[in-house]
Amino acid sequence: MIGIAPSEISAARRFDSLQSALEAAPADGDTPYSIFLPAGIYNEKVLVRKPNVHLVGAGRDETVIRYGDYAGMAAPGFPADSGEKLGTFATATVTVEATDFRAENLTIENSFDFLTTDALPKGHTDKVSGTQAVALETGLNSDRSAFRNVRLLGYQDTLFVQGGRSYFLDSVIEGNVDFIFGAGQALFENSDIVTRPRGSRRETVGYVTAPSTDIGNEYGLVFLNCRLLKADGVPANSSPLGRPWHPTTTFADGRYADPNAVGAAVFIRTFMDDHITGDGWASMRGTSRDGTKSTVFPPESARFYEYQSHGPGAQVNERRRQLTETEAERYTRERILADWKAPF
Repeated sequence: MIGIAPSEISAARRFDSLQSALEAAPADGDTPYSIFLPAGIYNEKVLVRKPNVHLVGAGRDETVIRYGDYAGMAAPGFPADSGEKLGTFATATVTVEATDFRAENLTIENSFDFLTTDALPKGHTDKVSGTQAVALETGLNSDRSAFRNVRLLGYQDTLFVQGGRSYFLDSVIEGNVDFIFGAGQALFENSDIVTRPRGSRRETVGYVTAPSTDIGNEYGLVFLNCRLLKADGVPANSSPLGRPWHPTTTFADGRYADPNAVGAAVFIRTFMDDHITGDGWASMRGTSRDGTKSTVFPPESARFYEYQSHGPGAQVNERRRQLTETEAERYTRERILADWKAPF
């Protein structure tokens, strides 16, 4: 059973599912509405649409919210052979579309079996296309989303920071391909960012980040005092720090890669294991005006920087641009979060 205790109510209410507990929250709550999740596995796809919801688990490894949607699966309401697919943006196990969300002491997992399909050869009848599978999405209507002692578990596209501001403290995020991505502003502090292996041997296992930050926002993905680690099976020199994602967007004159999505990803005083590539960053293709994926966005076109990286994967060279000491001083919790005081 799941216990619910709004701050003004001393006795907890009980619910049979997490989503039903969320639906019972006030529509415009201006005080914390805490949902206590005892140890266990919660096989649910969760949408948070009300403000000031707090999820509190029994421990990071004891409370697990899990679901297994992936981009290439048939869209609901359509026949499996219709060609209509779910798409990346609808795959998240937990989607936050409200302000002042908080989660502590739990795991959010996308359980799609990425490794099995990734191990199959191209053209195999059982091979799945569309392997993007999001664990957590902070959506366009979210802001001031805070996470402490949380583990996000997936492979491709684990964390989608689509909008708003997010703060991750003392947490673990695991994946391989573009596994922290999006246009939102997110601060990661004292957290472990773990690259997981592929199901087949590849020179490039994946990319830690794929930001699509709007040029009007100074901050995108910022990592302060974090560790970039690797799971067993991840080879050395196999994982760039990131690549610039320019989402295909509809404009008055056509549909093509958004030129204003000038991704920002900055690593400050971050430990890097030897899986991080010597060049540090990579290019990414985007949709051209003719509809082909022929436009190449090099890392130099994005806002990719480091400051005082250390460990086997840390290097200083012309491809890995460094902040000056003065520039690095702008990357404080207070400046990044602006008028939001972090709750932890």
